[in-house]
Amino acid sequence: MGNRSSGTDDAAARPSTDEVELPASSQEPLPALPWRVPLDPAPWWAWALFVIPFIAVPALNSWLWMGARDFLAVGLFTAIGASVVRVAGGVVLYRVEVTATALKARTSLLVRSLAWQDVDEIEVVDDSVVLATGKDENEINGIAAGRTAYTAAVIQAARDAADDRPVRRSRPRPGIGVVFVLAYLVLAVGAFLLRWHLVL
Repeated sequence: MGNRSSGTDDAAARPSTDEVELPASSQEPLPALPWRVPLDPAPWWAWALFVIPFIAVPALNSWLWMGARDFLAVGLFTAIGASVVRVAGGVVLYRVEVTATALKARTSLLVRSLAWQDVDEIEVVDDSVVLATGKDENEINGIAAGRTAYTAAVIQAARDAADDRPVRRSRPRPGIGVVFVLAYLVLAVGAFLLRWHLVL
């Protein structure tokens, strides 16, 4: 789904937890849907990593001298910075929601939806919940401590309840991260163009 990370282990090599249940010690009832998966706050370094390219790359691009090599360097710096913004934005701009018809995940660039009827099995792996769809695996990690089993139980219950519902699939749509990436590109390239009076 484009979540924080995708599972790469062989699903057949792990014990299936398709029949996920609430822990016996848990007295917490299943929540009403839609329900937002409890995720840990993004670490400070993720915010710093996301912001630094907005400052560092325009500064570098405006410092470079004119020349063929400088145009290549501008392109290289801009591409590297865009990759950092995209990856860091995947940590900072993140949301997972369980609904009656699908699991919705918001990443840096896309908002994706996985219909329950497309989920083959649900597994708890370490501190993550993995949803298998055919040969693909969609991993939800970063779940708050002690909430992984409960999250898996909520997902399993929503999936079971959707067996008799119509299948509702939706295409991925752009997320708010697209705006930030475009803003970064304008700043990075614009700094170079303005510095050498190539525009205005």
